[in-house]
Amino acid sequence: MRDEAGFTDFVHDRSTALLRTAVLLVGGDRGHAEDLLQGVLERMYVRWARIEGPPEAYARRALAHAAVNRWRSRRRRPPEQPLRDPDPGGAAPGDGAATVDLRDALVRALLTLPPRQRAVLVLRYLDDLPEDEVARALGCSVGTVKSQASRGLSRLRDRSAHLEISTGGTR
Repeated sequence: MRDEAGFTDFVHDRSTALLRTAVLLVGGDRGHAEDLLQGVLERMYVRWARIEGPPEAYARRALAHAAVNRWRSRRRRPPEQPLRDPDPGGAAPGDGAATVDLRDALVRALLTLPPRQRAVLVLRYLDDLPEDEVARALGCSVGTVKSQASRGLSRLRDRSAHLEISTGGTR
């Protein structure tokens, strides 16, 4: 039987990794990712004593489902307009701008994928979960995980040729 202290320890130990997963699942928007993770943790708290198996696997599965559901409901609403950048002057040299640009390019490329392929790639390669755990998290077969990963990686490779990624060299 799990207790409240166990939930507090779980949140303390795993929330950073779960937030990273959520950020990637929602396409890089940290605010939406925090909301998504908060909702999952709230539901987990209520069910904490009844959760069977590893709680992190439960959390990842819930995040993946919540992210896919968010995309479904988002299609029904008009798109949000981003705020204008208050400082269009650019970044100062030596501030890690190349790393930020690379991460931005990856997130933009992930956004072009369907939600299911994006979830498979995030859980499989960025969270480094084995195929069977990804399949359990998404409620599908290992074969589906393999095919979705293959298709998603192929699409990312095709699109990476069109993205402007500055890593010190030229593309």
